[in-house]
Amino acid sequence: MRLFVDALWRAVAYCLHPRVVALSVLPLVLMVAASFALGYLFWDAAVGAVLRWLEGWEPFTVVMHWLATFGVADVKTFLAPLFVLVLVTPVIVVLALLLVALLMTPTMVDLVAQRRFPGLERLRGGSFVGSLGWSLWSTLLALLALLVSLPFWWIPPLILILPPLIWGWLTYRVFAFDALAEHASVPERRELLASHRWTLLAMGVLCGYLGAAPSLLWASGAVFIALAPLLVPLAVWIYALVFAFASLWFTHYLLAALEDLRRDRDRDRAEAVPTESPALAPSSGEVIDVTARDIP
Repeated sequence: MRLFVDALWRAVAYCLHPRVVALSVLPLVLMVAASFALGYLFWDAAVGAVLRWLEGWEPFTVVMHWLATFGVADVKTFLAPLFVLVLVTPVIVVLALLLVALLMTPTMVDLVAQRRFPGLERLRGGSFVGSLGWSLWSTLLALLALLVSLPFWWIPPLILILPPLIWGWLTYRVFAFDALAEHASVPERRELLASHRWTLLAMGVLCGYLGAAPSLLWASGAVFIALAPLLVPLAVWIYALVFAFASLWFTHYLLAALEDLRRDRDRDRAEAVPTESPALAPSSGEVIDVTARDIP
């Protein structure tokens, strides 16, 4: 709990550091540019495909006829863009997380290490290729979990539980690995991830719930769909900020845990070294037999 709270407030403070703020601009620019480019190329086609799917889905048609009896206008024009936004949200989240992990995390780990742990030895148990492979594999598993759990999202309580849990697991997997890649050896990383697994997972889930905040923007987008070009960049910025905070939180926590692990290990080694007894000097009454061969 001490490491948990200490790393939490330090991560919040570091989010205001000028270097961190400057680093967050690049993922934001890339994400916004990609979002507008993909929207320009595929938005109309995607909305049209969703409209055709809704019109061909019999339960939806029945509901529309039932609403029409109460004078409710056709809501397909609002639901189709909203569905598209909901469907592309996992892609936006994954891209934001990967961009923060690749473009920001190494620099933020170095910043934290220089300011708080200048004497912490760098054993380099991870590499850029290893980190990239770990992140992509974890992302694939998370997307599969999202795909499998998608039918359960229609159950009101589960939509508030399942996506944050999956994003939290992915956040824990990616940022915990990256936080230790430069400083910990492979055995140290495995030991820390095993001994702190549940705390790290709880941190990831909390960040997953923070990352669910842009969903509130989609709710307003159903009514103010014309504001979508403004809401999407705002959502991307929130995602980038949340993942930058998550990266700092995991870095502060795990580097402090690594320092404690090495300190405890060194102390145990020191205590395990047996103390040698001083040589006993001969007593005054003891006769020492010295022969000629003993004299150099």
